[in-house]
Amino acid sequence: MTTLTAPLPVDPSAVRQRALLDAQRAAFLAEGPPALDVRLDRIDRFLACVLEHTEELCVALDADFGSRPLLANLASDIVGVIPDVQLIRRHLAEWMADEEIPGSAEAGTPAFVQTRPKGVVGVIGPWNFPVTLVVQPAIEALGAGNRVMIKFSEVAERTAEVFARAVATRMDPEEVVVVRGGVVTASAFSALPFDHLIFTGSPGVGAKVAEAAGANLVPVTLELGGKNPVVLGSDADLGLAAERVAAMRLMNGGQICLCPDYVFVPRARVDDFVTRYERSVRSYFPTWLDNPNVVSIVDDRNFDRVTGLIADAEAKGARVRTVAPPEEAGALPRRAGRRIAPTVLLDVTEDMAIASEEIFGPVLVVYPYDELDEVITYVAARPSPLAAYFFGSDGPEFRRFVERTTSGGVTRNDLAAHWGVEGAPSGGIGRSGMGAYHGRTGFRTFSHRRTIAASTTGTGLAQRLLPPAGEAEAEALRGFVAQTLTDLRARINGA
Repeated sequence: MTTLTAPLPVDPSAVRQRALLDAQRAAFLAEGPPALDVRLDRIDRFLACVLEHTEELCVALDADFGSRPLLANLASDIVGVIPDVQLIRRHLAEWMADEEIPGSAEAGTPAFVQTRPKGVVGVIGPWNFPVTLVVQPAIEALGAGNRVMIKFSEVAERTAEVFARAVATRMDPEEVVVVRGGVVTASAFSALPFDHLIFTGSPGVGAKVAEAAGANLVPVTLELGGKNPVVLGSDADLGLAAERVAAMRLMNGGQICLCPDYVFVPRARVDDFVTRYERSVRSYFPTWLDNPNVVSIVDDRNFDRVTGLIADAEAKGARVRTVAPPEEAGALPRRAGRRIAPTVLLDVTEDMAIASEEIFGPVLVVYPYDELDEVITYVAARPSPLAAYFFGSDGPEFRRFVERTTSGGVTRNDLAAHWGVEGAPSGGIGRSGMGAYHGRTGFRTFSHRRTIAASTTGTGLAQRLLPPAGEAEAEALRGFVAQTLTDLRARINGA
């Protein structure tokens, strides 16, 4: 390995970024696909970079958000990646092994699938979970045998500085390197000719990343957001639903791509659900204004965006219910500390911005419904969300909802549980993303699978299509077409 270097300066130029990419690609080509022990060593050292700097990272995360408690930092940005490392360590040898294609030898062309690293993987991370959402894809890319360049979020600037310094303590920049900087840096990063690029963030920015990557035909994985629905079935446990929806809506200040944005409740049960939801919010946060367990809105821009959504809805006729102690309600929202009280919006209509824009704050929209088909039509007609949630039994209502709607994942009687299942793929569809990662899915996302075959037949493939063998082959093919058509007509006609 070459000598470790200091973290990159902020806003490295496009030329400097390209030099880093070229150095990683040259090292990859010189080494070839790394052996199992090399991959495991890189994963271990990379994880150690994070764990050895846990305290510094947690302090930086708290400072970047303005208020983010230790438990949230540890659970969401430090500990969460450990199970993925353990899974990869258990199965990596198996995943790397060649796979024989069943029946190929009997057909005269024995073949197998070889799994190879792609080369250099670019990772662009978000600000809401800035550590874990770059570490997890990077670990899976390393497991697949790649080198990794990480563009850390400029919003979490203190955490970015600590993270870059931490990575440099154990990782050669030709293995993993961290790039810091703002929009100009991110644009240049997106335009690099990586062998694969993964982005986590908003759909709007994701579209720009995909466009930039497309100029170089770089394959992309996009983990985006969306308007995630919750549906309370006719037999839903309202107390359970209220507790769990409130917990997820308030986790990380509501700044999670898997958060519920709106809840459909049977019309006769709306008031009961809202009452229970407000009670649950108060049980988690008896106070809000100066409560150290509250995660602040990350910056002024997002504070203004969320408060703007509430104001727009109220101006257009929505009912706004602020869930805060009476003595605090008049002081919220408060720009100092960026505190927005938990809020419930009722009577929301389609002309309100909050009906279509992802909230990313402690605000929940509640809609009444009379028939489940109304809900299905509403959800199915809109861009597919990253997650969909249903409370109720595993009966006809749930089955119909799952069958008729599309989303990145589904959880019944809880929220985000599908994301935490060990080895389960994570990804969106349409406006909520493309591609997936986590576990073996991530290993395959950052790998190239190619077929390798050998011929054991007396006549080559192309030879069978040229004279003199070609005439007999043509007759054989005509007979094959005729027989296939006969069989096809029989199936169509029900014979």
